[in-house]
Amino acid sequence: MNSISNDIQGGTGLGAAANAALGGTRDESLGQADFLRLMTEQLKHQDPLNPMENSAFLGQLAQFSTVQGIQDLNGTVNGFANLMQSDQILRGTSLIGREVLVPSDGLALAEEGAAGGIVAAPGPGMVVFEITDGNGHVVRQLNVPAAAAGEVAFAWDGEDAAGERLPAGNYAVTARHASPDGDHTNLETYVRSRVQSVSVGNDGLYLDLQGIGTAPINYVLRVI
Repeated sequence: MNSISNDIQGGTGLGAAANAALGGTRDESLGQADFLRLMTEQLKHQDPLNPMENSAFLGQLAQFSTVQGIQDLNGTVNGFANLMQSDQILRGTSLIGREVLVPSDGLALAEEGAAGGIVAAPGPGMVVFEITDGNGHVVRQLNVPAAAAGEVAFAWDGEDAAGERLPAGNYAVTARHASPDGDHTNLETYVRSRVQSVSVGNDGLYLDLQGIGTAPINYVLRVI
């Protein structure tokens, strides 16, 4: 999974927005008062021998109504976007401290307790999980039977093949499915990870996951 950079002080973050506000950038778009002023000046300086036709006058009024409607719509959409962002932040803060299932081949082992996750087996057979340390050495193999197609959960107690508790840290996990016919299929692993914090990026909400890193909220398969 790719992590995102903290854009609070970046070009699109709060710092840029504050500088723009302090700089007093002048709004050069035409508003309702400007449009009415232009129309009034046009009526005042028209040729009395060839005045503006009613159809042209009504056409300009229709254009004004369209522009005003678009401005109102933009304001409504911007307000809706702000509400959605606030809702995302509230959703994210409610996940802090919770465990979630996300697609990853990384596995975080705490000082105590187990680590685990799930895979989706394509059919009956045996699912073989291999857990490796930071040097790529296999420290534990788990064989979990799959009675049918569907979810197969695995749990690693943090011990190696000799029954010794391994140090806390980041490990990797792979899974493959062995069918009764002898076919082997590599499976994507979904691991459990605790949400440590949340942040808002340019394209949505991101979760800081223990032992995995930063991931978008739409990666979450399930909240445990």
